[in-house]
Amino acid sequence: MTRKIHRHGGGPDLRDPPSAGPRRPAKGGPAPAPPRREPPTERAKGEPAPRRHGGGPGDVVRIYGFHSVSAALKAPRRELVRLYVTPAAAERLGAEIAARGVETRVASSEEIAQRLPRDAVHQGVLLEARPLKPIDVSELPAAGLVVVLDQVTDPHNVGAILRTSAAFAVDALVTTERHTPEFTGALAKSASGGLEHVPICSVTNLARAMGELGDLGYWRVGLDSEAPATLQATRLERPLALVLGAEDRGLRRLTREHCDALARLDLPGAIKSLNVSNACAIALAIADAAKKPT
Repeated sequence: MTRKIHRHGGGPDLRDPPSAGPRRPAKGGPAPAPPRREPPTERAKGEPAPRRHGGGPGDVVRIYGFHSVSAALKAPRRELVRLYVTPAAAERLGAEIAARGVETRVASSEEIAQRLPRDAVHQGVLLEARPLKPIDVSELPAAGLVVVLDQVTDPHNVGAILRTSAAFAVDALVTTERHTPEFTGALAKSASGGLEHVPICSVTNLARAMGELGDLGYWRVGLDSEAPATLQATRLERPLALVLGAEDRGLRRLTREHCDALARLDLPGAIKSLNVSNACAIALAIADAAKKPT
């Protein structure tokens, strides 16, 4: 392998174009329009705006971070496009690379960083892949466990929830198409591989999807710090949907109305509310303990 990255036709050129300087208006003609300023973006230079789950065969998402990339390489349902990797990381991932036969380009850490948002911690690996196809509510298992997110927008929180959900064998994460972060980049890294193990059920209307969950027999429990009952004292039989709201406002009214029960986490300290990803971890631990015989 060689350190040089061979660019193929159509690949992004990461170098800034030379400035041509200001244009002078022609004598007697109108002054040229001022240059258009593009809004700031976290995407790497040359990367098109990503779609949330991918809508066509040409869509590509970027996954970085050692554990996230390693999990994607091992996931048979993930279609791979290209891997950028440092020599050290290539050696550590040698078996996974050989097993999948993914196109691999050995590069320096700096070259990889140029393809990512500023301050992205890539750990020497960047994988370009196709987005995972979301599932439909009708595909959820008859006796499953799902986590429902009501407009949780922080990618680090959603990533942490995916990681915890994978640890507790959650069958799916139900979320809305809007007011949800992209399932790539920082979210994928925070998930640390969880994105490859927990299917995403993306819906256009959460209240309608909650109704469909009820029709499938799911017991829908919404977490609310002001609820009268504790989660430990609440029915947690399968199929079960644990519903969590955004940090700033919690569950929306329609979401609450479609819950079969509201429950709070019984916390002994002075602070009674937690970060949504921490609350999810505790709730899943309680739900897991509830299904085991005492």
